[in-house]
Amino acid sequence: MLKNLKPRLNDPEVQELLSYSVFPDPDQVNQAIQEYETQETLFLSGYEDEEQLVGLIGYEHTGPSEITIRHIAVLPENRFKNYGRGMISQLLAAHNPDTLIAETDHEAVEFYRNSGFIVYSLGELYPGVERFRCVLEKEDEQNE
Repeated sequence: MLKNLKPRLNDPEVQELLSYSVFPDPDQVNQAIQEYETQETLFLSGYEDEEQLVGLIGYEHTGPSEITIRHIAVLPENRFKNYGRGMISQLLAAHNPDTLIAETDHEAVEFYRNSGFIVYSLGELYPGVERFRCVLEKEDEQNE
């Protein structure tokens, strides 16, 4: 189950996880923390396994039935254990958006593709760095 991490923004383990989802620069981590502290529209949730924080997901509601993932990270030693997909599944179950969106780099694009997202190249948004828009649409339920 996802737990609210906003009260724990100053915990070293939260900051370490957040650092994996931003350019590993203390200024970028501090900026993300400040945004979560000051913006009520941003949510930061974590996933614990055996009382250890193993992953986090930061998101915002960007439309009536749309959520944008701002940050997602799993501790390196816990990757490839489906924690990332589990956090996305729990986010979908809790909020039931029609659309879930994320922007990522080449390093994480396969994670989103393998999680059912449609991936679109945004081109080289930063010199030498291609970015991708990842979109997961709710499947239409067909009436028989």
